[in-house]
Amino acid sequence: MRYPFIQTSVIGNSVQGKALYMLRMGEGQNRVLYNAAHHANEWITTPVLMKYIEQFSAAYSQNRNIFDTNAREIYDNTSIYIVPMVNPDGVDLVTGAVAPGSAVYENARAMNYLHLPFPSGWKANIRGVDLNLQYPAGWEIAREIKMSQGYTSPGPRDYVGEAPLTEPESYAMAEITRTLNPSLILAYHTQGEIIYWRYLDYLPPNSYEIVRLLSQVSGYRYEDTPLASGHAGYKDWFILKYNRPGYTIECGRGANPLHINQFDQIYRDNIGILTKATLDFR
Repeated sequence: MRYPFIQTSVIGNSVQGKALYMLRMGEGQNRVLYNAAHHANEWITTPVLMKYIEQFSAAYSQNRNIFDTNAREIYDNTSIYIVPMVNPDGVDLVTGAVAPGSAVYENARAMNYLHLPFPSGWKANIRGVDLNLQYPAGWEIAREIKMSQGYTSPGPRDYVGEAPLTEPESYAMAEITRTLNPSLILAYHTQGEIIYWRYLDYLPPNSYEIVRLLSQVSGYRYEDTPLASGHAGYKDWFILKYNRPGYTIECGRGANPLHINQFDQIYRDNIGILTKATLDFR
């Protein structure tokens, strides 16, 4: 193994039984938790986190800096936990790993009552539940908003489910967050080159100072989450439950799924965010 110091674990399983992997780098008391691909057609966020794992590990091995900080200093002070793909079933559908004509493919297509491009328009898990509308932070408000917008049953996007945390993927993310009790979280999505940093009027200590720093190193602007999307997300729940800094990072620009030709620019924009978020702001 090239990097034996990377610790790997499984935090749960998807609807179809795929492992939800988590990787850990570092031994410090400060804990941060990053995740990507809650949404299937935002899969490009997964290789962004995987490349960061590779580059951080190489920098640590060679006692070099990553971005502008010594990787060994980060490793000693912070434990970085990364769940690179929250929604593997949905990602497999969008990326073509699920064969047209298979039962899984046809079941999903039958749920496409919104008549979105299929499978490229699919955001939900394979049961048709939007995983980033599953968290107990204004979930009832999110349900009311989404129902009024026509998202009334399992489908490709924006269906909140029957109750919070009914889906194994969102439940696993909530449980690992409770277990780790991190000081900060990043949730990776696409698109817009925006950092969403608040939930309602909650203002966790240092959250504004941190988002200004993350904006500075990435060039992404920071904004409040739009009202129609402002509840039941992972970041919302983390802020509400822990009163600690949590951020949704919307990478890239254009229509999802973003083309892979944006990957290099997205990574350049985000290496600073991923590094600066490891600092201990407590």
